Amino acid sequence: MGKPTGFMDYERKVSVDVSPRQRIRNFNEFHEHLSLEEQQLQGARCMDCGVPFCQSGMTLCGMTSGCPLHNLVPEWNDLVYTGNWEQAYYRLHKTNNFPEFTSRVCPALCEAACTCNLAGEPVAAKENEYAIIENAYACGYAAAKPPRTRTGKTVAVVGSGPAGLTVADQLNKRGHSVTVFERSDRVGGLLMYGIPNMKLEKQTITRKIRVMEEEGVTFVTNSDIGKTVKADKLLKEFDRVVLACGASNPRDIDVPGRDAKGIYFAVDFLGRNTKSLLDSGFKDKKYVDTKNKTVVIIGGGDTGNDCVGTAVRHGAKSVTQIEMMPKAPDTRAENNPWPEWPRVCKTDYGQEEAIAVYGHDPRIYESTVKEFVKDKDGSLRKVKVVRLSREKDTQTGQMQMKEVPGSEKLLDADIVLIAAGFLGSQKYVTDAFRVALDVRSNVKTEKGGFRTNVNNVFAAGDMHTGQSLVVKAIRQGRECAREVDESLMGYSNLYVQ
Repeated sequence: MGKPTGFMDYERKVSVDVSPRQRIRNFNEFHEHLSLEEQQLQGARCMDCGVPFCQSGMTLCGMTSGCPLHNLVPEWNDLVYTGNWEQAYYRLHKTNNFPEFTSRVCPALCEAACTCNLAGEPVAAKENEYAIIENAYACGYAAAKPPRTRTGKTVAVVGSGPAGLTVADQLNKRGHSVTVFERSDRVGGLLMYGIPNMKLEKQTITRKIRVMEEEGVTFVTNSDIGKTVKADKLLKEFDRVVLACGASNPRDIDVPGRDAKGIYFAVDFLGRNTKSLLDSGFKDKKYVDTKNKTVVIIGGGDTGNDCVGTAVRHGAKSVTQIEMMPKAPDTRAENNPWPEWPRVCKTDYGQEEAIAVYGHDPRIYESTVKEFVKDKDGSLRKVKVVRLSREKDTQTGQMQMKEVPGSEKLLDADIVLIAAGFLGSQKYVTDAFRVALDVRSNVKTEKGGFRTNVNNVFAAGDMHTGQSLVVKAIRQGRECAREVDESLMGYSNLYVQ
């Protein structure tokens, strides 16, 4: 390591966020990043631990601790400190195809597992990553590097989310000819239409897509495999097909009044918002406008928070977020020690903005919806919610959330956004390729691998595992690409780690 006492000599310093009331005026990213000189001092805080939990990516108590990509975090932290930005980029890019995405949207599993967390604040690894990749673009290190030779093998990738893009990037580097099919009008999948602009500005995606195109990857948009394009066509024209369509079946809420006008799935709400923003700056009015509306969001997590931030930006009259689980503690509990992922209450950017605008936290914990109340015209007017309590089931012995009798109350609501997670791959795609599914409607593959029951068809990402993190989708894409490469060539030299 470059500076053995760096973690004592320098305090953790990260980018400054634009104030909530100012940043809600637009849909831009809102972090004011450090200069390269200041960022180098943050690299000095890394101790190059003998056992670097930051890059372990292991599972502890059902949660991931450290980076699933096994990023060489101590190595590029040291290179940042010494100002060797070019080499830092090559070490980072060795394990991560898309640091421009993860440095913006990853929850920083590496920092949660940082040894400095034991008695202080973690190394600012995520922001070091951001500085490395943005400097690489500025200096030309991240420019296109087409493969020198081609193998003559062809691969179709269905879906252009993080897993699909990773498969395409890896196999193209190997020299295979890769075509990516995307059903939307823009490439990026979840990155483009699932994550709002203020978290990931879309020019960041198009910048990388241009590089991949220069390297030889072909992208075909408005191509909905299973609908506008037959699956058999891909199976005949390509040597291998990789399904990476995501877990795009939103979980619904089956209660009386569900057919009321004004109820939307969060994924549709966020997607329409981003498309309208990109197409016309909202002038086409093809988005769900929450201006002066009373908005109720059902579900927590990143998607629920993104809905809060989006509704606030459009000028919602009020925003309420209903969460089924109890509020997490503000600090680590004794039964949640480092290096486990910290199960603590997080107030994210959307909730911060709601607090600034409405004067209170929008979240209501330990509650669920019992009924949607509509008027005579079928429009949503209220949401009936009920309190929940954690109780042990007398038969199974497991803790369950049960309704508290007599705790029902009505909330005013003009718009409801359902952010209750996803249930797996979409049936028309899996039916088109005749691939087998598991009990959770994810594509079933060989144990420990990515081959489906259909010859020459593979699956990766959320379509394979269920809804997860972008960084895990990238990991899946890398592993799947290696398996596809082995099936084509008999061996593989693709680096996975």
